[in-house]
Amino acid sequence: MKILITILGLLNGGYMLLDGIFVIVRGKFIGPEKPGPWANLFYKLNVNVFKLGPLFITFGLLWLMWVYSIWANQPRAYIPGMLVCILSLWYLPIGTIFSIIIIAVLLFAKQRVGL
Repeated sequence: MKILITILGLLNGGYMLLDGIFVIVRGKFIGPEKPGPWANLFYKLNVNVFKLGPLFITFGLLWLMWVYSIWANQPRAYIPGMLVCILSLWYLPIGTIFSIIIIAVLLFAKQRVGL
């Protein structure tokens, strides 16, 4: 279970970090010109999604720090992990799916993860 949440956390955090840096440098996200379905949430709030690079970098770093804390066997990693997953649910579709899987693992297999 620890390996599963590590892989998902690294994928989610690494991609968000790279996407945040990419949008700051290039003015667009990695991939198609129009961002994924998550952008619709921000468009409804009149937020320019191409200015969200620092938010993506922050989320990416939070994910990566959380994965590190899991492998460093920090007993208090449970709550930050739940928080970063809940805060990443908006990142449709992949971030949402990864977050739901990790939340389920944290809720139902906390002992097997070592928390």
